[in-house]
Amino acid sequence: MTDTAQQSKLALSKRLDLIPPYLFARLDQKKAEAKAKGVDVINMGIGDPDQATLQPIIDEMHTAIDDASTHDYPPYTGTLDFRKAACKWTADRFGVQEFDPVTQCLSTVGSKESIHNLFLAFVDPGDYTLVPDPGYPVYNTGTIFAGGTPYKMPLLAKNNFLPDLEAIPADICKKAKVMFLNYPNNPTSATAPVEFFQAAVDFCKKHNILLAHDMAYSEIYFEGYTSPSIFNAKGAEDIAIEFHSFSKSYNMTGWRLGWVLGNQEAIQALGQVKTNVDSGVFKAIQKAGIRGFQIPQEDIEKRNLDVYEPRRQAILEGLRSLGWDIQGPKSTMFVWAPIPRSESSAADFCTKVLEECGIVVSPGNAFGDSGEGFFRIAMTTDVPRIQEAFKRMADKGIKY
Repeated sequence: MTDTAQQSKLALSKRLDLIPPYLFARLDQKKAEAKAKGVDVINMGIGDPDQATLQPIIDEMHTAIDDASTHDYPPYTGTLDFRKAACKWTADRFGVQEFDPVTQCLSTVGSKESIHNLFLAFVDPGDYTLVPDPGYPVYNTGTIFAGGTPYKMPLLAKNNFLPDLEAIPADICKKAKVMFLNYPNNPTSATAPVEFFQAAVDFCKKHNILLAHDMAYSEIYFEGYTSPSIFNAKGAEDIAIEFHSFSKSYNMTGWRLGWVLGNQEAIQALGQVKTNVDSGVFKAIQKAGIRGFQIPQEDIEKRNLDVYEPRRQAILEGLRSLGWDIQGPKSTMFVWAPIPRSESSAADFCTKVLEECGIVVSPGNAFGDSGEGFFRIAMTTDVPRIQEAFKRMADKGIKY
């Protein structure tokens, strides 16, 4: 390599200066570094189910992948059979109107890509978006990639981790194009009542803001809880769309399959971006997804009872044994907890438990400034490992 080549530097996009490294990529790196040192790492950092995809879906995939008719390009917006099934499942599950699968529904490559693409469809330089803080990082970075400015709505414990809509400045409302909500919530595990959704719908109608609801965690729930859909609020179909994902619901994070449905104009705009950015979801995966829609709700409840409920209880018991006074979440695969009173920052605390105990958890401020003072524990390892994690913390004198 020449000296000139060694000294050259590629001219990167200036927008990358505004984008922090992706949280979960950093967690993976830290975990790998600890393992390389021989640490027995207990990973409760990333919300990636450790259980196999539900068997009926796997069985359908085996059949579908042998069918040559699935091997060509899929329809950009999803097969009609998949979109029909998605619309019917949503209507049946939440008791809402059944949307038109042709004009009001798209299949998606999971939720992450389609959420990002929504900002390209609606946000221009100078526009604002209203995004939760703490929140899924893509709401923030998607805004920035589109040239917009995210206005961060604090999710505070005193407000049950719901944004205070009336606290949003009037001048921001005039410039805002999209509001993102996410309930059941990542990372706080908070849930929202229909009354809040109704207030959000009315707010967005008043200010002509698209309301986008990310509902990735509706199918992990406890004690009989059922999360409402944004469409349980009156008039939501006039202003809202809702994103759903197979990732957590059916243990399918790697499959990359989801759907979005709702307001026709918004769906068409998102579809216009999508058809120029990706080539759709492999048809065999969509066939497997249709089979997933047919799995009885009782089977999902059994999965939650057999897998997630014992882990939830083990985490709560472990925290309480170390001095935390904490209530369990109604939904999601996460427990959101305050850092110990002796700690100055979430990042320092999470680094400490990794270095001293070999435990990976997520610092709350990695999801936004309002997450400072909290950390997130994912229910992604089995009960004996969870109990081992809290034993290590106790042995190191870590308590609330």
